[in-house]
Amino acid sequence: MIAPAVQALAAENLGVFGRDPWWLIVLKAVFCFAFAMLTVLFSIVWERKVVAWMQLRIGPNRHGPWGMLQSLADGVKLMLKEDVVVKGADKVVYVLAPVIATIPAFMAFAVIPFGPADNEVSIFGTRTPMQLTDLPVGVLYILAVASVGIYGVVLAGWSSGSTYPLLGGLRSTAQMISYEIAMGISFAAVFLYSHSMSTSQIVAGQHDKWYVVLLPVSFLVYIVSMVGETNRAPFDLPEAEGELVGGFNTEYSSIKFALFMLAEYVNMVTVSAIATTLFLGGWRAPWPISTFWAGANHGWWPLVWVTIKIQLLLFFFIWLRGTLPRMRYDQFMKLGWKVLIPVSLVWLMLVATVRALRNENYDYQRIVLYVGGSILALLLLTLVADVLRDRGRKAPAEPGAPGDRFDPMAGGFPVPPRPGQTLPPVPRRRPRGERQLVSATDTAETPDKEQEGNDA
Repeated sequence: MIAPAVQALAAENLGVFGRDPWWLIVLKAVFCFAFAMLTVLFSIVWERKVVAWMQLRIGPNRHGPWGMLQSLADGVKLMLKEDVVVKGADKVVYVLAPVIATIPAFMAFAVIPFGPADNEVSIFGTRTPMQLTDLPVGVLYILAVASVGIYGVVLAGWSSGSTYPLLGGLRSTAQMISYEIAMGISFAAVFLYSHSMSTSQIVAGQHDKWYVVLLPVSFLVYIVSMVGETNRAPFDLPEAEGELVGGFNTEYSSIKFALFMLAEYVNMVTVSAIATTLFLGGWRAPWPISTFWAGANHGWWPLVWVTIKIQLLLFFFIWLRGTLPRMRYDQFMKLGWKVLIPVSLVWLMLVATVRALRNENYDYQRIVLYVGGSILALLLLTLVADVLRDRGRKAPAEPGAPGDRFDPMAGGFPVPPRPGQTLPPVPRRRPRGERQLVSATDTAETPDKEQEGNDA
């Protein structure tokens, strides 16, 4: 239960929002849009250069100084390409799908704090917080608009009237459902520590320690979930070109295709900004700098720290793409449902237990004893369950035993083997050393040997 003093403090701090003049609100909205767009333009070039560096290639170096205008040139090229509309598509939904995927990605920046919420800066003589607005449920607002963006991908796959885009859209639906649950549970641990869902209050609660130190498991779960939410490698299953040609955007071209690419990169920036806000101290300076520089968290400097943290997380996205291969779909779903969600639930229970014991004024040693004992008991129970399950399994059948054979074409079409079944051995030719040469006299005397020699 939140103390009345904390509630009053939250109400007082959120009261600074909504008092700006209309022209300043418009200016802040334009800044949020420009910040996202410029970060996307830079991250595209940076990704191509970093991946080229990892693969010992040169990378873009033609357009602009050091190739920095390559992403702008790519955008102009896509806009000038022919805009093809598939004949069998639902044209209204087909055209609206890229817009639905792109707009919600920008909306999340409305509640991202770029600086303190106490009127630190002055813009044309008006003191204002470095944030467009804030809500008592700001993080839930981010989750809501992020979930709307996935509808653009699903509708794009459905409205194209083609098989491969439809499969890519269905994969996106399953992917969003699987990883949104783990992401929401990781946020719940942050809510327990900060006593708020407001983004500015969550950053304010990290003045002593960042939540990445207090909640490392929640941070790791969110990092994995945000890669899955943005359809980035190694979780880019909805657009797997080896299986689905191009996935949900196979039938798109020109500016519509560019909007899907823009939505993907803006989502990368958005989830990186959320990770910075919830776990990495937000606009606060890193630990060594904040200890000897008192002005690091004042003025316009917080905007620099937010930008650096977002760029480091974007580099993490690029590093994953250049390092890890794409996962199989069954591995991907198993990771979401059988690893991330159970780990998030157990971790949330432990965090809630620790917070409840701290509120009851238990000392640190007793908290460690209770929580550690619970973890050991849970591990012991899982170990006993695994041992009993292994004993209950039947011994595997002998290689030649009846019922062990598997016919992949028994149902009229190829199917994979079920658990416990094995494929029949593939017939192979005998090794070269085991073959026998047949002489001419032997072939004349024994015609059957000649046939054996031809078969060999």
